[in-house]
Amino acid sequence: MPALHTLTGAIYLLQIFGSAFLAILFLQSGIDKIIDRRGNLEWLKGHFAKSQLAGVVHILLAAIAILEVAAGALSAIGCIILTVSRETTLAFYGAVISAVAILALFFGQRMAKDYAGAAVLVPYFLLALVTIYLLAQ
Repeated sequence: MPALHTLTGAIYLLQIFGSAFLAILFLQSGIDKIIDRRGNLEWLKGHFAKSQLAGVVHILLAAIAILEVAAGALSAIGCIILTVSRETTLAFYGAVISAVAILALFFGQRMAKDYAGAAVLVPYFLLALVTIYLLAQ
């Protein structure tokens, strides 16, 4: 393991922290969509009622739940592997799927004309992009 106060050590820590953050973010969100499917579906039906996505909300909920759980699981397992063996591949793909999930959420928010909700996603997207870059090191 590198000395943590070096550039190599700092990148290693950033890789771990970025992966851990994405794991927590997407596991919590994806699992919530599965456990409270009915509540999420009702809220989303209202949210998308006046958009072109109104008729496919149940399909979109399933798709985003799958993306989020996949992103969270890959990030979590990747973070553990990264911590143990410094192998970044799984964490890298977790960050990539995280970026895809955020883009899907961003698209939905824009389609629903919830511009404030879409803006909230920008920092998460930037974190995913930086994490992808750091894990490609």
